[in-house]
Amino acid sequence: MKRLLAIAALALVALLGGAGTALAHNVLVSSDPPEGAQLATGPREVRLTFDQPVRTGEGYNTVNVVGPDGTYWTDGEVRVEGNSVVVPVRELGPAGVYTVGYRVLSNDGHPVPGKVTFTLTAPGKGTPAPAPQNADQPGQQADSAESGGMPVWPWIVGAVVVVALGLVLALRLGKPKN
Repeated sequence: MKRLLAIAALALVALLGGAGTALAHNVLVSSDPPEGAQLATGPREVRLTFDQPVRTGEGYNTVNVVGPDGTYWTDGEVRVEGNSVVVPVRELGPAGVYTVGYRVLSNDGHPVPGKVTFTLTAPGKGTPAPAPQNADQPGQQADSAESGGMPVWPWIVGAVVVVALGLVLALRLGKPKN
């Protein structure tokens, strides 16, 4: 019985100990403007800061600022500055909730989507930007929730099967011969 418990404990440690790299996607740690901010004037740029460096490359990283009426307000290319992604923003227009939708390439190579919102309390005099080429409809980037990676459940099922097979083999091969 002690042997079975030792094998089960070692299998569990091996299973959980190897999961660190699979969970290495970048995580948003702060934004400027911050989530839920109430602003009298719009920001000149949006800065999203992650816990790890963001990979660079043309077309990898997108950030869109979408206004309350579904129009776009970003004004230029996304810049990667280490752990931060920065995009210039036009002078904002109507008052209301603005959504900063992003999709960045994580340090581990997987796309990481998300969104941050802020509220413009007083209307500005800006005019919206044309819709970006990567958006099929207004707000698409902000509403994206697709991870772009493989689902995790096949890995969990496979790990459980491997552990179960290991236990069966250990019990069968570990019996003393009479």
